Amino acid sequence: MDFPGALTDRSEAAYAIVGAPLDASTTFQPGTRFGPERVRQFARSFEDYDPDTDSYFSAHGVYDHGDIGAVGAIDDAAEYLTFLEGELDALQADELVPLLLGGEHTVSVAAVRALEPDVFVCLDAHLDLREDYAGDPYSHSTVTRHALDVADRAVILGARAGSEAEYERANEADVTIVPPESVSAWTPAVEGETVYLSVDIDAVDPGFAPGTGTIEPFGLEPRAVRQVVQSVAPLASGFDVVEVNDRDNGQAAALAGKLLRDFVYTHAES
Repeated sequence: MDFPGALTDRSEAAYAIVGAPLDASTTFQPGTRFGPERVRQFARSFEDYDPDTDSYFSAHGVYDHGDIGAVGAIDDAAEYLTFLEGELDALQADELVPLLLGGEHTVSVAAVRALEPDVFVCLDAHLDLREDYAGDPYSHSTVTRHALDVADRAVILGARAGSEAEYERANEADVTIVPPESVSAWTPAVEGETVYLSVDIDAVDPGFAPGTGTIEPFGLEPRAVRQVVQSVAPLASGFDVVEVNDRDNGQAAALAGKLLRDFVYTHAES
């Protein structure tokens, strides 16, 4: 199933949706392997027309590349990330903006390595700055640390959970934490820098998006997340929305699909 409105042939596209159904290190509720198809499914009811930009999603040159490896539990996440990075490199070489659908948050590492942004902007309930989790250096809780191997700095919006060591790491100059209560007032301060935007759906309060692996109360309202996506999209070279699973009635998937569409509408308009 293609993402609704993704009607463009690759040779004529401006954007490429890539499913990355990795589900190898989920620590609480598994099911992110179903995320990409679930997002596509619950986007089927959306109107093509966007009144804010007076444009049609189907007219913005979006191509659905399909899923890269229908992966559940695998032995070597690093190998998967290398393969996914290669696919994203090829899309970038064709001047396509990648739109990644997860899958666990680990898949963002491949996108950051492929696009090499200066700034990693992430909406996330968790800091994801661990060196490893349970001995796994590619756990979904290590994403921001890996991103900082490439990016000069990281901005984590909506964070409200992390270990003591992670908060100590976050005190360094290359990390900015914006707590949930301050996200609505945040604006991107980027001048001459490239940006990658990642949305972990658990940044949203679980009352709005319960279908995710590690739910964390006291999160963001959907409008605040949408505001961030719309403000960062014109600056971004790539986007992902991750950590959607099948443990709800489609709330998380529907929100993820809307956020992807908002990114395209706003990025295309800019």
